[in-house]
Amino acid sequence: MIIERYLLREILGPFTLMLTVLCVLFMSYGAAGFLSDAVNGLLPTSMIVQVIGLQTLIALEMLIPISLYLSVVMALGRLYVDSEMTALFALGWTPVRLMDIVFGLSLCTALIVAALSFIARPWAYARSHELASVAEVSLNSNNMQAGTFYVAGKGERTIYIERREDPAAPAGGVFVQLRLRGGGTRIIYAVSIEQLSPLEGGPRFHLSGAHVYDIDVDGSASEVVLNAKNLDLNLVSPSPHPPDYSAIAAGTTYLGSSDSAPDIAELQWRESTSVTTLLLGMLGVPLSRAHPRQHRNTKVGIAILIYAGYYLLYESARTWVQIGVLPPFPGLWIAPAALALVLSFVLFEPQLGLRWRGKDAASKLHDPA
Repeated sequence: MIIERYLLREILGPFTLMLTVLCVLFMSYGAAGFLSDAVNGLLPTSMIVQVIGLQTLIALEMLIPISLYLSVVMALGRLYVDSEMTALFALGWTPVRLMDIVFGLSLCTALIVAALSFIARPWAYARSHELASVAEVSLNSNNMQAGTFYVAGKGERTIYIERREDPAAPAGGVFVQLRLRGGGTRIIYAVSIEQLSPLEGGPRFHLSGAHVYDIDVDGSASEVVLNAKNLDLNLVSPSPHPPDYSAIAAGTTYLGSSDSAPDIAELQWRESTSVTTLLLGMLGVPLSRAHPRQHRNTKVGIAILIYAGYYLLYESARTWVQIGVLPPFPGLWIAPAALALVLSFVLFEPQLGLRWRGKDAASKLHDPA
């Protein structure tokens, strides 16, 4: 038990560190991408934090397996290089007992990944889609940049700002297009606009030099409705539209009864992430074998190349199932099957090599020449 705890501690130490680093890097990248690409900085800080947290939760089903995989390779590789593994084998330990310990750890980790895939993944995606719908209709003119069209509510509201000195300054040359509930369009142009404290129902603005026009449903322009030197405008926020159906946000029970190709691909993805975790954890054991004079991280590069190839096949297989290139069976499972073949090869390669060298030596011994 002392040796088992020691081995687990040697693996869990780098696993925790690596997973933390990967999560921080993913959150940093996700924050930058979300702010610049998704909503152009129009979301409140609390909503941004929620979205980044949800994205990280979704990514854990992939970050945990790679962290476990590399941690096993690095931790056991260090034990081989420092001759600690040689000492353990001299005390009666066998590679089978070592594999049993890693298998138990990988199995526990695979169960966690399964829970993330079957439960947390669809909930996080559904919540993200809800937040995206709210973000689409949110409005804060102080965060708007000049020269950009801001469209909300699927075209129910469009705002364009010609110029702005800094985020705190009033915007100049503001164009607002509103789709009226009874039909038609309202156009508002103002020399400058400043956002005021919001009232119930939506954001409130102070417009200077405002001109308001109405356009009928048939497209014919009416006369100017209003010219005002100063005008306070309360814009009613469009109602968030319910998110469209997406397989990644659907419940696992529904996916199991669906015959749609995207639903089948998503279900197979959720089912296979735990299998991937188990196989990667076990694959780290034979890949960690090293000689005492080798560098402790010699096998890390090979392990990364194997994972990169597997992940490429894994993602490609899911896409092929989604578009119907691959049939539901074997479907996405060709990737875990290929990984299992790699695991079998690296496990039995030393024995195959010894047998081959033994046969070669025997043939030379009996060779009359």
